[in-house]
This record gives sequence, C-alpha cells and structure tokens, in this order.
Amino acid sequence: MTYSIVARDPATGHLGIAVASRFFAVGAVVPHIRGGKGAVATQAFISPLWGLEGVERIARGERARTIVDDLVARDAGQAQRQVHMIDSHGDGAAHTGAHCIGWCGHLLGDDVSVAGNMLAGPAVIEDTLAAFRAHADLPLAERLLAAMEAGAAAGGDKRGTQSACLRVHRSEDYPWFDLRADDHPDPLAELRRLYDVAHERYIHIAEAMPTRATFSGVADRTPIDAGIRAEEERRAAAGIPSRSFATPLAG
Repeated sequence: MTYSIVARDPATGHLGIAVASRFFAVGAVVPHIRGGKGAVATQAFISPLWGLEGVERIARGERARTIVDDLVARDAGQAQRQVHMIDSHGDGAAHTGAHCIGWCGHLLGDDVSVAGNMLAGPAVIEDTLAAFRAHADLPLAERLLAAMEAGAAAGGDKRGTQSACLRVHRSEDYPWFDLRADDHPDPLAELRRLYDVAHERYIHIAEAMPTRATFSGVADRTPIDAGIRAEEERRAAAGIPSRSFATPLAG
C-alpha cells in the first residue's frame, strides 16, 4: 500500500527517504535515518522494529545485506513485510515478502533503493528510480520529490492517495527536513508546498542549528535575519507570493 525511495548523496553523505501511500500518516512509521550513517524504510505489513533495529545496526557499521537477511530470518511475519535500506557505504539491500500484496517489488542501484507494494504496476518503482537518476543536478530533497512524482504519474498506490513524507538528514540524527502530509487529497503536491514554504524562513534557521562538528551552531541571529530578509526581497521582486498558511507576523 506504499512506495518509497531511500537514497544517499555520495558527494555530501546526506541521506533521504520519501514515501507516499493510501494510508494515514505514513511518515510516522516508514522512514528511519541516522545522520551520516544510513537509512531504512519499513513498509507493507509494517514492523517499526525493523526500521528501529535496522538503522541502529547500520549506525554501528553493519552492512545492509547482513541486517536484512537477519531480520527476515528472525521474523515469522517476514512474508508480509517489505524493507529496503542504504548503509554508510552506499550499498543497498531489500526484502519484499512473498505474501506482500501485488503489485509489489523493489529495485536497487548505487546509493538508491526503491520499493513498493499494492501498486498500480512495476512502472511505479521503475519510473521513480529513473526520475531520481535523471535529476542528478538537483539537491537531494528535490530529486526525491521529482522521483516520487514520477511514481505517482505511473499510478502510485493503486488504491489512491492519502499521505506522504519527505525526510532528509545531513550529518545529524535530527532531520534537516521532515515534511509530512498526513491526510491530504494530493499529498505530494502538499509536500511541494511545504518545501517552498520552508525556504521562506525555516531553512535559514536549520542552517544555523548546532551540529556535532559545531556544538554551538550559529549563535548570532544577524546572518539568519539577513538571509530571511534577502529571500523576502527576492520573492517580492519576482512576484512570488508566500504559500504559507501562517497568520501575519504581529507588530
């Protein structure tokens, strides 16, 4: 009932997962990422434990194939489950249980994996992967969105749409982006809107947040405020209205 893409940017080490489904709040249970280490998407007759354990083991340096094989061997419900992941080496592994609802399957490539179940057909994951590869010039978040949109155009979840999620981590275990449409008639379009709104103010704050390498982050608000102001001026000059639903700032 879901299709997703897990990817790593080899140039930066950034990791991302995008997922869409005719299932409520799919972003709450499918994606699991450890910054700079790896990413896991667990779906179908979902076991969140596969995601939690998988990403913990990736963070300890285990290879994706070893983890997937062990999860499958230990779980009596594995035939109804689907999982795919990318480890810190950029290697992928996946499992689509024999009893997952069709169409179901997965595709692996360098630094990327796509998987889905209860889909309109194999073109969903084929087109998702092809679009991701075709947009190598875009930032990781935008590549993931473009890939998911291609999968939707190929039919997506055969039951329809309800929720979607885009999560990207840089070096940290907290996400750089974690955008969700939990119950929406066009959740991927809603992710696009949220991604655009994030660039009005949020992205400037995110760039300043503390990291392992810079524990204090950016403590001076001056460059943050300057960046927000410059973006406001750029949008005003280009005639680009805000797509945010936020109330106007007081004062």
